[in-house]
Amino acid sequence: MRLSWRRSSRAEDRFETWIAQHHQARVLAGETSPVGPCPDETFLREMARKSKRIALSDMRVSHAANCPRCMIRLLTLRQENRSRQRKLIFATAIVSCIAIASALISITRYGFHKQSQATNIATVSRTVDLWDAGTFRGGQSGQLQAVSLPAGLVRLTIILPRFSAPGQYAVAVTRDQTGSGVVAQSGAVAIRNGDQEKISVDLDLRRAKAGAYFLATTHEKNQASYYYPLQIR
Repeated sequence: MRLSWRRSSRAEDRFETWIAQHHQARVLAGETSPVGPCPDETFLREMARKSKRIALSDMRVSHAANCPRCMIRLLTLRQENRSRQRKLIFATAIVSCIAIASALISITRYGFHKQSQATNIATVSRTVDLWDAGTFRGGQSGQLQAVSLPAGLVRLTIILPRFSAPGQYAVAVTRDQTGSGVVAQSGAVAIRNGDQEKISVDLDLRRAKAGAYFLATTHEKNQASYYYPLQIR
């Protein structure tokens, strides 16, 4: 039966126990001289590593267990292996720490970059007063004087025309008065402030080119859209 060392936490203890027992048995039997020639360096290195390719029944193992010269070399090689393993574990830990540190730096830089972008793209607040504009549908336009919005992120507050109904409104910026060519749109619930109904929406106009547009409001119930002329600068 071919016996091999198993790689486990107790492999080294079993190896030491076997060497001591084997050596003691040979001494008690009067066999103090090593059997056979000394194994080569490659075999001793594999033996020191407890290679699975080496069986305890191999006569070269028996020789090394009883040969002072081979045993000294074997113990030296085993010490070198332990030192190499410690260095490898230390190097692996260093590499892992560097990888973690690099990942943290990358995440921090990315977060800082995103924060800088968010800071650079500030939201602009604007108010459009339609209280006296009148409510005109479809192809007609209300009177909206000198109103313009920037081509950016806009927090738009709209004071709705007189007698506007409360409820949910859809707000859109379109290229014409048919509702096509929508540049941006959002929705909000009207909030009463005294006699006025107000809605506040966020519009992303960053991709809008400068020019003439229409601001459209649509109530959720009647679905009637009202268009007002608007300039984007």
